[in-house]
Amino acid sequence: MHRLIKMAEIKLHGSWYSPFTLRVVWTLNLKGIPYDSIEEDHFNRTPQLLQYNPIHKKTPVLVHDGKPICESMIIVEYIDEIWPQNSLLPADPYARAQARFWVKYIDDMFSAIRASHRSIIKGEEREKSRENLSERLKVVEDQCLDDHNKFYGGETINIVDIALGSFVKFIEVQEDMFEVKILKSERFPRLHLWFNNFKDVPIIKENTPEQEKFVAYVRPLIEEIMASS
Repeated sequence: MHRLIKMAEIKLHGSWYSPFTLRVVWTLNLKGIPYDSIEEDHFNRTPQLLQYNPIHKKTPVLVHDGKPICESMIIVEYIDEIWPQNSLLPADPYARAQARFWVKYIDDMFSAIRASHRSIIKGEEREKSRENLSERLKVVEDQCLDDHNKFYGGETINIVDIALGSFVKFIEVQEDMFEVKILKSERFPRLHLWFNNFKDVPIIKENTPEQEKFVAYVRPLIEEIMASS
C-alpha cells in the first residue's frame, strides 16, 4: 500500500492553459493525490522552475520530496508507478507497449502542429497544415479507438486517454481561435464519441478550465505573434 503523504511534499509547477499541465492535473486528481499548485507565467518563469528544469525551462514540473520530474508523460508514468491506485498503464507488457506507442504518436502530433503554428497563424500553407493534421487524426480514429470501448483502455481512463484528451482540447481551442472546424463529427465519429465520454467524467470536467477562459487568454497572445510577424 502506498504511504500517506503530506500536501507539501508534492508541488506542480504548471500553467493552467497548457495541455501538458492538464495531463498532470488530471492524473493527480484521478488518483486522489493532494498537491500544491504553483502557477507559472510563460513569459516570467519563477527561479524555482528554472532551477528544477534548467534544460528546457518549461512546465510542467512535478516536485516530489524535493526531487523534480520534467516532461508531462514522464510525470504521468512516474505518478502511476509511485501511486498505483487507479492504474493508468496496462499490466500486460504488450498492451503497455501499445499504449506507449499511441502516446508517442499523439506527442508527435503535438510537435507537428506546434512547429507549423506560426505558418497557420500567418495563413501560409494553412489548408495543407489542416489536412496533414486531419490525416493524422484519421489514423487515431481508425487504428487507436474502438467502437466497443468507452475509453482507450476499456471502461476506465488510461494513459492514452490522458494524452489524447489534452490534444483534442488543444484542437478545440484552435478551432475557436481561428474559426475553423477540424474535428468534423462526420469524419471522426469515434473520436467525437470518445471525447464526449472523456470530458464528461466528473474529475476531468471539474479540472478542465472553461473553453471561453482558454480562448480569452490565448487570443491576445496570438494577436501579439501576428503583430510581430
